[in-house]
Amino acid sequence: YLEKLLVRARHVEIQVLGDLHGRLVHLYERECSMQRRRQKIIEEAPSPGIGPETREGITQAAVRLAEAAEYANAGTVEFLVDEDESFYFIEMNTRIQVEHPVTEMITGVDLVKEQLKVAGGEGLSMNQDEIPLAGHAIEFRINAEDPENDFFPQPGEVITVEVPGGPGVRVDTAIFAGYEVPPFYDSLVGKLIVWGADRHEAIARGRRALEEYRLEGIKTTVPLHLRLLDDEAFLSGEYDTGYLERLLDEES
Repeated sequence: YLEKLLVRARHVEIQVLGDLHGRLVHLYERECSMQRRRQKIIEEAPSPGIGPETREGITQAAVRLAEAAEYANAGTVEFLVDEDESFYFIEMNTRIQVEHPVTEMITGVDLVKEQLKVAGGEGLSMNQDEIPLAGHAIEFRINAEDPENDFFPQPGEVITVEVPGGPGVRVDTAIFAGYEVPPFYDSLVGKLIVWGADRHEAIARGRRALEEYRLEGIKTTVPLHLRLLDDEAFLSGEYDTGYLERLLDEES
């Protein structure tokens, strides 16, 4: 209901980490506005749509919320951000999230390792002033869906898998040649994460990596990602949670 009251809202989330000794830090924000049916397609860190003042305000708000809850774990505090960069709390996800690699890429912090240390009673490995914000990272969700056929599910056997590599490229997947994609679960079959010294370099690396990504036997969202990397709104960073659906409606 709240989102309907906001104009061209963005979905921005803050990664936090807390331990059992009262230490709690944030690891900056992720931009998660490229969505279809409220499901994220592309995530970025940091957000291209907020300025330094908003970044300071939204991260401190997330930290205050987690501190009030005496939170100990990796967690994500999620907000809607309107066109004047006012932000509104949605919810807190008390777990690691699919898009956590972009945060790892810009900070150098292994979030899963920190979770395990916290669970074992150890303190966090860093203080807030020791967490850098270096460069820009983008994650492309590789889903077993056909974007040209209303994202129809694509269960079936994977014939060929060739994943890209090189500087600033990471692929998280369990897919292999001969794997049978089942029809029962989430369609995510891989995550392509790229890092660059700035957003322009990250986009260039993403384009090259997507062109090299081969997953034959089923259709995937790779062609959609390549289209979006040539889209003016995405390239400018000026998109909101409804943008992708409006774009697809215009093309249908």
